[in-house]
Amino acid sequence: MTFLSGIELSRRFYAEAVAPVVDGPHTAALVGPGSEVLGFDTARSTDHDWTARVFLFLPEVREVPVPATFGDHPTKLEVATLDEWVRGFLGFDPRDAGRHDWLATPTQVFAEFTGGAVHHDDLGFEALRRRVAWYPGDVWRYVLACQWQRIGQEDAFVGRCGEVGDELGSAVVAARLVRDLMRLCLLMARRYPPYSKWLGSAFARLPAAAALTPHLTGALAATDWRERERHLVAACENVARQHNALGLTEPVEPRVSCFFDRPFRVIHAERFVRSLVGDTPMTGAIDQFVDSTDVLGHRALTRAVVDCAHG
Repeated sequence: MTFLSGIELSRRFYAEAVAPVVDGPHTAALVGPGSEVLGFDTARSTDHDWTARVFLFLPEVREVPVPATFGDHPTKLEVATLDEWVRGFLGFDPRDAGRHDWLATPTQVFAEFTGGAVHHDDLGFEALRRRVAWYPGDVWRYVLACQWQRIGQEDAFVGRCGEVGDELGSAVVAARLVRDLMRLCLLMARRYPPYSKWLGSAFARLPAAAALTPHLTGALAATDWRERERHLVAACENVARQHNALGLTEPVEPRVSCFFDRPFRVIHAERFVRSLVGDTPMTGAIDQFVDSTDVLGHRALTRAVVDCAHG
């Protein structure tokens, strides 16, 4: 059977089975969790929790009769009022978003809210999605700076671990740096980084991926720290040039140099941090300093953590 993407399945379900039985103003969309919302679904995605599904937003919640199956798929129609669902999903009202709202919301949540497809919109859902399509300028600069800071905190350890014969430790650090560089590239391209399963797929869609991927995969495949460092140096210099191309700051020298008097070549990420935010205290957005899936999936908890971390 030919694979039908989740977005297309949802569109057909709405057009053929939902729209004919809905009277009055409404909004219908496919948003929220699921690989199909991010556009990464394949035939493999259909092996569990796969439905023809639509979120139907109404002025008042009521029962809407739809068939139990659509084609060969079970159906799922979730009915809610728009404002209540949006506040529950994001944890805040996008019409009145403050700095802590942005920082307390994982990028995966923003990706799920702004991705997918809106099939019909009488109630203004698209306008709400546009409000969080990307960070405000000051928050963007801060998040970029925090991502550079993560890189600067560990890049010298690739060589230091290798120097004492700990190639495994060096490789682990390198893998963390590769992940952070990928997320930084997505942030620079104004794309919300998805969670780990789809990070590589999202990164591969960036124009920068063609030049960077050989170095990132080379760093991961290397069995010697010097070769690992060589690939990371090339990747960091490439990302530094991307930073300069954004025009957000005065140009920063994009070449690496030695870490103090030690023979480890690093990009000195603190220079990019300072260029973006000066001496602003750094903590980061929630998924730059929290790595627990259970915490990141809890809106009230992420807000409490950010309120505590940022004062």
